[in-house]
Amino acid sequence: MEPTRTHSHGGSLFQELAPAPDPPVYATTVAYNKDPSPDKLHLGIGVYRTEEGNCHTLNVVKQVERMLANDLSADKEYLPITGMPEFNKLSAELIFGCGSPAIKESRVATVQCVSGCGSLRLGAELLAKLYNQHVVYLPEPTYGNHPNLLSAAGLTLKTYRYYDPKTHGLDFQGLMEDLGSALTGAIVLFHASGHNPTGVDPTCEQWEQIRRSVRLRGLLPFFDCAYQGLVSGNLDADAQSIRMFVCDGGECLVAQSYSKNLGLYGERIGSLSIVCKTADVAKRVESQLRLIIRPFYSNPPIHGAAIVTAILKDRGLYKEWTAELKAMSDRLVGVRRQLFDALCSRGTLGDWSHITKQVGMSTFTGLNEDQIDFLTKEHHIYMSYDGRINIGGLSSKAVPYLADAIHDAVNRFP
Repeated sequence: MEPTRTHSHGGSLFQELAPAPDPPVYATTVAYNKDPSPDKLHLGIGVYRTEEGNCHTLNVVKQVERMLANDLSADKEYLPITGMPEFNKLSAELIFGCGSPAIKESRVATVQCVSGCGSLRLGAELLAKLYNQHVVYLPEPTYGNHPNLLSAAGLTLKTYRYYDPKTHGLDFQGLMEDLGSALTGAIVLFHASGHNPTGVDPTCEQWEQIRRSVRLRGLLPFFDCAYQGLVSGNLDADAQSIRMFVCDGGECLVAQSYSKNLGLYGERIGSLSIVCKTADVAKRVESQLRLIIRPFYSNPPIHGAAIVTAILKDRGLYKEWTAELKAMSDRLVGVRRQLFDALCSRGTLGDWSHITKQVGMSTFTGLNEDQIDFLTKEHHIYMSYDGRINIGGLSSKAVPYLADAIHDAVNRFP
């Protein structure tokens, strides 16, 4: 008999593994960190930063963390599998509205998740396990981790047209044609507001046409809501697309994240809500989610949920949060205007009006790979190779430097 091979002579069982490349956004961060230039700019990873370039921590979050630290009655007991009940209730009300018929009729199953990515993955796992259609349509382009999260659960990926590079806007006709020919019952992923990476959102009238097409084709909408309150400065307005679908009585899934709108990036706090036809179905869905979560991560962490819950349940803290959100949103709009004005004042070749028309933290600049490579090598500006920049990472004082660099790149590589 052939003897069993072991690694008793010092070899590793994993020595034949090839090194995996870093995901592009993290590779960009590594390159930025290694760059010694004092003028370097990091406009890749989607973090809202201060004028000094630091990750912005909201004052209301600092205040709540002091309260939590001084609460001598608090403990670190395990949360339930589905998370903190009060957090789930308040999160559902935030996204659907306190007066939502779906909430009043107990048709919503909400569970605490590990931020937006965890919410998306959990929803994908549920659909792959229990839903009869495993095809999901993604906008082209979409957030870079969407394909990873959904395909890892076993879903088959297709795309629908979304962005028109000629107009730097929405390809609404292409979108409607693709939804109209989508497989019956398929899942369709939508960005609720502040589309990443393009910064292009449908209007309310276009959302209504999209809703009708989705329901007519029997498609299942799955919303990713990562920027509620940061896009328009209004929490209700940024959830309007979702609420339109909920009000028609149909079913949908919503992945919710507090990374951006509360600056809780490292706390990894979010939720998954599934709107069902009846309260009985919602209970069954929640029970199935528990079965998926238990062998996945057993139960979620407590600290981020405690922060969010404290803010959402207290009228004064909630008011402070909305004021900070409005200031953050206004700053994004202001930086967009400054960049547009700076490019216009330099006479930079091209029409840059899309910078002010696009919304949220992301902007698709329209720069090509040669121009982007030049920006990195010659001006130490790091961004995604698809031309996306994180407006939230751009300070007012850095706008002239970026505008000079873009002007130079466009002249060198017209």
